[in-house]
Amino acid sequence: MVRAQVSMVMVLDKCIGCHTCSITCKHVWTNREGMEYAWWNNVETRPGVGYPFKWEDQERYGGGWVLENGKLRLKLEKENHYKPPSIEEYYHPFTYDYETLFTEELKDEQPTANPVSLLTRERIDVKWGPNWDDDLAGGDVYAKMDPNWRSVEKEIYLNYKGVFMFWLPRICNHCINPPCLVSCPRKAVYKREEDGIVLIDQVRCRGYRFCVTACPYKKVYYNWKTGKSEKCIFCYPRFETGQAPVCTESCVGRIRYVGVVLYDEERVEEAAKAPLEKLVQAQRDIILDPWDPGVARKARESGVPENFIKAARESPVYYMFKKWEIALPIHPEFRTLPMVVYVPPLNPVVTTLDRRGLYSADYRDVLPIIDELRIPIRYLANMFAAGNEEEVRKALKKLIAIREYFRMVNVEGKSKLEASRILEENGLSREDADLMYKWLAIGKERWIIPTSKKELRISIARRG
Repeated sequence: MVRAQVSMVMVLDKCIGCHTCSITCKHVWTNREGMEYAWWNNVETRPGVGYPFKWEDQERYGGGWVLENGKLRLKLEKENHYKPPSIEEYYHPFTYDYETLFTEELKDEQPTANPVSLLTRERIDVKWGPNWDDDLAGGDVYAKMDPNWRSVEKEIYLNYKGVFMFWLPRICNHCINPPCLVSCPRKAVYKREEDGIVLIDQVRCRGYRFCVTACPYKKVYYNWKTGKSEKCIFCYPRFETGQAPVCTESCVGRIRYVGVVLYDEERVEEAAKAPLEKLVQAQRDIILDPWDPGVARKARESGVPENFIKAARESPVYYMFKKWEIALPIHPEFRTLPMVVYVPPLNPVVTTLDRRGLYSADYRDVLPIIDELRIPIRYLANMFAAGNEEEVRKALKKLIAIREYFRMVNVEGKSKLEASRILEENGLSREDADLMYKWLAIGKERWIIPTSKKELRISIARRG
């Protein structure tokens, strides 16, 4: 059975940490009670603990899947613990006691409006919240608590000369193997058959919060006002009309790319059970080639409409994740097969200057070898490849190869044929280079989205 899955690529080198994506998301979807603290989209500083507090630590929260005796089990089921993050690990939504400014008796001191919880209406001491450690990647508190320091000598990278920083935007990953769906006793969480978007039925939901515990990315939230769980909906009303999600369209850095991929549903369990070092490749293997006539035929037989097949052939996600292998899933060791994937950062690319303070004429000094980049490969591997450093190196080598290729052509004056050897060494062609430049550098055409007809959704629901 061939399924269509909407997915997203985020290019981390282009993220400037402006949080415009979060602002537009909240402007569009926060028109009801309790949504002021539900961050469907958030941007985290790395190294750091993220939001909610240390969400990556599944020994703390019990999310995701575990492989036991050849079978997949929910971690919360295996360890028999129910650990949704507390409100303190998110933060108390609060306002200020402005009334005090008008009712305080006349004193020598200036009256102060203290923070008051919107949940309890009691005065609180604000100690944590989203973006609390924003831009503090070199700090000696939150950066040290980052779970991705496994097998990395973190003290080396937290001094002045070695410190590094990048931003990590996050939304719901709309996983192919979502644990939130399986964990819900009310069957309120469902995955749309036509495009794979994961949603929560607000009528069926009773706020048990098993989905919050089961989601290892902690992108399902409990709404303390409505008593129900909520999450990113991938702007599906916009998607159905061929429009990009608002976070994608408003992105200042043009880092987000949206498209459709086709995958083999019958191999999902096999991919989720792969050994840790093969999880990334196993997820790529179930993504099918939309140009293959056999795949297209099976997709039509499975009910995938023609415009979805056409969109899959033009999808930037297919090229970046499957064909070029420059994008990686976040924490594949959770075995959810996330469909929001990331192109890991290279920054900073330039590392050496000559004695005059100018960049060296030797491009190999301007574009250093992979292991001399400031961000440690092991750190990125722990975040995006279940510890497999070669997957990260492969992606970064191709990103540097593209830069070297265009530098050789545009700066050194070499012919494209002569310069293309650097591409061939990394499994790329000149056509690949031109398309990567069009998408990654210029970034005007960042999404290929097919419209979804209402009658298609009705027929799929009846067939199910």
